[in-house]
Amino acid sequence: MKITFFGATRTVTGSMFLIEHNSKKILVECGLHQGRRSESEEINKNFPFDPKSIDMVIISHAHIDHSGNLPNLVKQGYNRDIISTDATRDLLDLMLRDSGHIHEKDIEYLNKKLKKKNEPLKEPLYTVRDAEHAIEHIKGISYYKTINIDNDLKFSFIEAGHILGSAQILFELKGKKILFTGDLGREHMPVIRNPDRVGDVEILITETTYGDRSHKNIQMSQDELKRIIEETRGKKGNLVVPSFSVGRTQELLFDIFNLQKDDRIPKIGIYVDSPLSSNATDVFKNHPECYDKEMMELFNNNQNPFEFENLHYITEVEDSKMLNMLKKPSIIISSSGMCEAGRILHHLKHNITDKKNTILITGFMAENTLGRRIADHEKRVRIFSEEFQVRADVYIMNEYSAHADKNDLMRHVKETTPEKIFLVHGESSQMDAFTNSLKMNGYNNVEIPSRGSSYEIF
Repeated sequence: MKITFFGATRTVTGSMFLIEHNSKKILVECGLHQGRRSESEEINKNFPFDPKSIDMVIISHAHIDHSGNLPNLVKQGYNRDIISTDATRDLLDLMLRDSGHIHEKDIEYLNKKLKKKNEPLKEPLYTVRDAEHAIEHIKGISYYKTINIDNDLKFSFIEAGHILGSAQILFELKGKKILFTGDLGREHMPVIRNPDRVGDVEILITETTYGDRSHKNIQMSQDELKRIIEETRGKKGNLVVPSFSVGRTQELLFDIFNLQKDDRIPKIGIYVDSPLSSNATDVFKNHPECYDKEMMELFNNNQNPFEFENLHYITEVEDSKMLNMLKKPSIIISSSGMCEAGRILHHLKHNITDKKNTILITGFMAENTLGRRIADHEKRVRIFSEEFQVRADVYIMNEYSAHADKNDLMRHVKETTPEKIFLVHGESSQMDAFTNSLKMNGYNNVEIPSRGSSYEIF
């Protein structure tokens, strides 16, 4: 068996790994690379293999950095099954269409500017129709169901606790086990279940997004969120939150719901500006098998943290534009999470230069993204090719990250006792720090692959 690492190598985006066994080629993940526009366009457009040669695609979860290049894969000739969990299948039905729409609209907006400058126009990476073709290939299966790839090789999905439907992918080859963590979640996060433990494996391919740091206690997040909401309201400004439509948005709504329910904050207009977020929330309702105990208790008591009086889901473009004329302090939650596309760009454009407003970063921002530049407190940023001065307050709340921290990751390693470890989905500083931690704990057989690196593992 051979594994080649084509994405998420010393970066947190573009997850893509190729397993070759006998005559089979299995693609694990097919994510979009996010970062510098020209570099990302080149990587996303051109696969380092022939899509027609792939026998099966397996997706750990629905986040776009793990699944977002599926429409392009199918567009370039892949025509077999794409396997995910049932909940991930339902989310991908929404997210890939939304991604196609965003690609179309962002290129349309960009081309208007290019046309004025008499510069060459661009084509979207893929369209909504391309996304629909990819969705036709997605097959959902339940957690822990074993799928035979051939006589020797099989796999199953194990709860990852990251977002709804997220899974670790466990391969078994003649009694030997290879585990891809996908994005590994944290324990005691709201809404969904904790990650499951797998037991001993020979090979571990693990994410390292926060391999160099520990998160604050998740229970402290409500207190910090309360303080930021009250401070922004006191300035009579808006709280703008770039947020992934699946996972982070629902966790934020869960905490805001509880803060209001306990009379810890006054009611304030909350606008979730993303058709995807609205539809994804409906998917959450349809998959209670993924809920944790606290979430189940709320639903059993007829309380819904995704539907309450002052919460508004914005779907129409004109209603989204109206948010830029709000006269009262409000909370605007919008995608995309790393501020690279979508409606969040327009809200940042209209709010980032006003010191009354606050930008709240609630998760990891990849290098060379707009979100990263804001999180790094750069004084000036470019949005739609225009430069804006950052006068709004910027706060970082990694408590809301759905990624395991270095302690969670180390616990997972110790419980799987791998013979060899590959580190992916992290930047160099996180990977290097976690490598040192692993060696201090007796794990010396550690690899940090480069893009295109191949390894014979059995």
